Amino acid sequence: MKAAVVVFPGSNCDRDLAVAFEAAGADVTMVWHKDSDLPKDIDIVGIPGGFSFGDYLRCGAIAARSPICQAVVAHAERGGYAMGICNGFQVLTETGILPGALLRNANLKYICKTVGLKVETSASAFTEGYNAGDVLGIPIAHHDGNYFADDDTIARLKGEDRVAFTYTDNPNGSRDDIAGILSANRRVLGMMPHPERAADAGHGGTDGAAMFRALTGVLAPA
Repeated sequence: MKAAVVVFPGSNCDRDLAVAFEAAGADVTMVWHKDSDLPKDIDIVGIPGGFSFGDYLRCGAIAARSPICQAVVAHAERGGYAMGICNGFQVLTETGILPGALLRNANLKYICKTVGLKVETSASAFTEGYNAGDVLGIPIAHHDGNYFADDDTIARLKGEDRVAFTYTDNPNGSRDDIAGILSANRRVLGMMPHPERAADAGHGGTDGAAMFRALTGVLAPA
Protein backbone atom coordinates (compact mmCIF):
# COMPACT_ATOMS: atom_id res chain seq x y z
CA MET A 1 0.00 0.00 0.00
CA LYS A 2 1.25 3.45 -0.90
CA ALA A 3 0.24 6.26 1.43
CA ALA A 4 0.79 10.01 1.24
CA VAL A 5 0.76 12.12 4.40
CA VAL A 6 0.09 15.82 3.81
CA VAL A 7 2.08 18.31 5.92
CA PHE A 8 0.82 21.83 6.62
CA PRO A 9 2.51 24.56 8.67
CA GLY A 10 1.32 23.67 12.16
CA SER A 11 0.82 19.94 11.57
CA ASN A 12 2.16 18.06 14.59
CA CYS A 13 0.91 14.51 14.06
CA ASP A 14 2.27 13.98 10.54
CA ARG A 15 5.19 11.82 11.65
CA ASP A 16 2.95 9.84 14.03
CA LEU A 17 0.58 9.07 11.16
CA ALA A 18 3.43 8.11 8.84
CA VAL A 19 4.90 5.77 11.48
CA ALA A 20 1.50 4.10 12.02
CA PHE A 21 1.13 3.53 8.27
CA GLU A 22 4.68 2.19 8.01
CA ALA A 23 4.22 -0.15 10.98
CA ALA A 24 1.27 -1.68 9.10
CA GLY A 25 3.46 -2.23 6.03
CA ALA A 26 2.72 0.86 3.95
CA ASP A 27 5.19 2.77 1.79
CA VAL A 28 4.78 6.40 2.92
CA THR A 29 5.57 9.68 1.16
CA MET A 30 5.36 13.02 2.96
CA VAL A 31 3.73 15.72 0.81
CA TRP A 32 4.13 19.48 1.45
CA HIS A 33 1.01 21.64 1.35
CA LYS A 34 2.35 23.80 -1.48
CA ASP A 35 2.74 20.82 -3.81
CA SER A 36 0.09 20.78 -6.50
CA ASP A 37 0.06 17.03 -7.15
CA LEU A 38 0.00 13.84 -5.15
CA PRO A 39 2.60 11.17 -5.93
CA LYS A 40 1.58 8.71 -8.62
CA ASP A 41 -0.18 5.47 -7.70
CA ILE A 42 -1.09 6.63 -4.18
CA ASP A 43 -3.64 4.36 -2.53
CA ILE A 44 -4.56 6.55 0.43
CA VAL A 45 -4.00 10.13 1.54
CA GLY A 46 -3.65 10.91 5.23
CA ILE A 47 -4.35 14.41 6.56
CA PRO A 48 -2.89 14.58 10.05
CA GLY A 49 -3.79 16.33 13.26
CA GLY A 50 -2.28 19.53 14.53
CA PHE A 51 -3.02 23.21 14.18
CA SER A 52 -2.65 23.98 10.48
CA PHE A 53 -1.92 27.67 9.95
CA GLY A 54 -2.38 28.21 13.68
CA ASP A 55 -6.13 27.52 13.45
CA TYR A 56 -6.58 31.11 12.31
CA LEU A 57 -9.89 32.07 10.66
CA ARG A 58 -11.42 28.62 11.29
CA CYS A 59 -9.74 25.32 12.04
CA GLY A 60 -8.74 23.79 8.70
CA ALA A 61 -10.15 26.64 6.61
CA ILE A 62 -6.82 27.99 5.36
CA ALA A 63 -5.32 24.52 4.87
CA ALA A 64 -8.33 23.55 2.74
CA ARG A 65 -7.28 26.26 0.26
CA SER A 66 -3.71 25.00 -0.04
CA PRO A 67 -2.68 23.77 -3.51
CA ILE A 68 -2.39 20.14 -2.38
CA CYS A 69 -6.01 20.09 -1.23
CA GLN A 70 -7.18 20.55 -4.81
CA ALA A 71 -5.35 17.31 -5.57
CA VAL A 72 -6.86 15.65 -2.48
CA VAL A 73 -10.37 16.65 -3.60
CA ALA A 74 -9.67 15.29 -7.09
CA HIS A 75 -8.31 12.07 -5.57
CA ALA A 76 -11.48 11.63 -3.50
CA GLU A 77 -13.72 12.43 -6.44
CA ARG A 78 -11.96 9.68 -8.44
CA GLY A 79 -12.85 7.23 -5.68
CA GLY A 80 -9.49 7.35 -3.92
CA TYR A 81 -9.14 6.61 -0.22
CA ALA A 82 -8.39 9.34 2.31
CA MET A 83 -8.49 9.78 6.05
CA GLY A 84 -8.41 12.97 8.09
CA ILE A 85 -7.66 12.85 11.80
CA CYS A 86 -8.52 15.72 14.18
CA ASN A 87 -7.36 18.82 12.26
CA GLY A 88 -7.45 16.58 9.19
CA PHE A 89 -11.17 15.95 9.80
CA GLN A 90 -11.67 19.70 10.01
CA VAL A 91 -9.82 20.11 6.68
CA LEU A 92 -12.01 17.46 5.03
CA THR A 93 -15.19 19.26 6.09
CA GLU A 94 -13.77 22.61 4.94
CA THR A 95 -13.02 21.17 1.48
CA GLY A 96 -16.56 19.77 1.27
CA ILE A 97 -15.34 16.18 0.93
CA LEU A 98 -17.23 15.36 4.13
CA PRO A 99 -20.41 17.04 5.41
CA GLY A 100 -20.82 19.04 8.57
CA ALA A 101 -18.49 21.21 10.61
CA LEU A 102 -16.35 20.99 13.72
CA LEU A 103 -17.27 23.67 16.26
CA ARG A 104 -15.70 24.83 19.54
CA ASN A 105 -16.01 22.22 22.30
CA ALA A 106 -19.19 22.70 24.29
CA ASN A 107 -17.23 23.35 27.50
CA LEU A 108 -15.00 25.88 25.63
CA LYS A 109 -11.89 24.05 26.82
CA TYR A 110 -9.11 22.14 25.10
CA ILE A 111 -9.44 18.43 25.91
CA CYS A 112 -6.55 15.94 25.88
CA LYS A 113 -7.29 12.46 27.22
CA THR A 114 -8.11 8.91 26.21
CA VAL A 115 -11.80 8.34 25.54
CA GLY A 116 -14.07 5.39 24.91
CA LEU A 117 -14.81 5.09 21.20
CA LYS A 118 -17.58 2.80 19.98
CA VAL A 119 -17.28 1.23 16.54
CA GLU A 120 -20.63 1.82 14.84
CA THR A 121 -19.93 -0.06 11.60
CA SER A 122 -17.36 -2.54 10.37
CA ALA A 123 -18.45 -2.04 6.75
CA SER A 124 -15.53 0.06 5.56
CA ALA A 125 -11.86 -0.40 4.79
CA PHE A 126 -11.07 1.68 7.88
CA THR A 127 -13.19 -0.26 10.36
CA GLU A 128 -13.30 -3.82 9.10
CA GLY A 129 -10.57 -4.76 11.58
CA TYR A 130 -13.16 -4.28 14.33
CA ASN A 131 -16.62 -5.56 15.10
CA ALA A 132 -19.56 -3.18 15.31
CA GLY A 133 -20.11 -2.51 19.00
CA ASP A 134 -16.44 -2.80 19.98
CA VAL A 135 -15.30 -0.09 22.39
CA LEU A 136 -11.77 1.22 21.90
CA GLY A 137 -9.56 3.43 24.03
CA ILE A 138 -8.32 6.21 21.71
CA PRO A 139 -6.78 9.59 22.64
CA ILE A 140 -8.33 12.92 21.75
CA ALA A 141 -6.58 16.29 21.73
CA HIS A 142 -8.73 19.13 20.43
CA HIS A 143 -10.39 22.45 21.15
CA ASP A 144 -12.81 22.37 18.21
CA GLY A 145 -14.06 18.80 18.01
CA ASN A 146 -17.78 19.40 18.44
CA TYR A 147 -19.28 17.78 15.30
CA PHE A 148 -22.32 19.59 13.95
CA ALA A 149 -24.58 18.95 10.97
CA ASP A 150 -28.23 19.72 10.28
CA ASP A 151 -31.00 17.24 10.98
CA ASP A 152 -31.22 16.00 7.40
CA THR A 153 -27.46 15.34 7.23
CA ILE A 154 -27.46 13.48 10.55
CA ALA A 155 -30.39 11.36 9.39
CA ARG A 156 -28.63 10.62 6.11
CA LEU A 157 -25.38 9.64 7.85
CA LYS A 158 -27.25 7.26 10.13
CA GLY A 159 -29.53 5.91 7.42
CA GLU A 160 -26.59 5.14 5.14
CA ASP A 161 -24.52 3.56 7.96
CA ARG A 162 -21.91 6.28 7.61
CA VAL A 163 -21.31 7.01 11.28
CA ALA A 164 -18.02 5.21 11.82
CA PHE A 165 -17.45 5.96 15.51
CA THR A 166 -19.30 7.48 18.45
CA TYR A 167 -18.10 8.55 21.89
CA THR A 168 -19.23 6.43 24.84
CA ASP A 169 -19.08 9.56 27.02
CA ASN A 170 -19.37 12.63 24.80
CA PRO A 171 -16.46 14.96 25.68
CA ASN A 172 -17.18 17.89 23.37
CA GLY A 173 -20.90 18.21 22.61
CA SER A 174 -20.87 16.51 19.20
CA ARG A 175 -24.35 15.81 17.83
CA ASP A 176 -25.48 12.29 18.56
CA ASP A 177 -22.03 11.56 20.10
CA ILE A 178 -20.49 11.41 16.60
CA ALA A 179 -16.71 11.01 16.60
CA GLY A 180 -16.10 9.91 13.00
CA ILE A 181 -17.97 9.69 9.70
CA LEU A 182 -17.58 8.16 6.25
CA SER A 183 -18.12 9.61 2.79
CA ALA A 184 -21.00 8.38 0.64
CA ASN A 185 -18.71 5.89 -1.13
CA ARG A 186 -17.19 4.87 2.23
CA ARG A 187 -13.65 5.61 1.00
CA VAL A 188 -13.05 8.76 3.04
CA LEU A 189 -12.99 8.78 6.84
CA GLY A 190 -12.91 11.81 9.09
CA MET A 191 -12.50 11.34 12.84
CA MET A 192 -11.49 13.53 15.78
CA PRO A 193 -9.77 10.88 17.97
CA HIS A 194 -6.20 9.88 17.14
CA PRO A 195 -5.81 6.17 16.21
CA GLU A 196 -2.16 6.82 15.24
CA ARG A 197 -1.48 7.63 18.90
CA ALA A 198 -2.86 4.23 19.90
CA ALA A 199 -0.90 2.08 17.47
CA ASP A 200 2.21 1.34 19.55
CA ALA A 201 2.31 -0.42 22.93
CA GLY A 202 5.05 1.97 24.01
CA HIS A 203 2.53 4.80 23.80
CA GLY A 204 0.14 3.10 26.19
CA GLY A 205 -2.30 1.31 23.89
CA THR A 206 -2.74 -0.41 20.55
CA ASP A 207 -6.48 -0.15 19.90
CA GLY A 208 -5.85 1.99 16.82
CA ALA A 209 -3.41 -0.41 15.17
CA ALA A 210 -6.15 -2.61 13.67
CA MET A 211 -7.32 0.31 11.55
CA PHE A 212 -3.97 0.61 9.80
CA ARG A 213 -3.58 -3.17 9.45
CA ALA A 214 -7.05 -3.38 7.90
CA LEU A 215 -6.22 -0.62 5.43
CA THR A 216 -3.05 -2.39 4.36
CA GLY A 217 -4.98 -5.62 3.88
CA VAL A 218 -7.59 -3.92 1.71
CA LEU A 219 -5.39 -1.58 -0.32
CA ALA A 220 -2.10 -3.44 -0.70
CA PRO A 221 -1.51 -5.03 -4.12
CA ALA A 222 -2.35 -8.74 -4.30
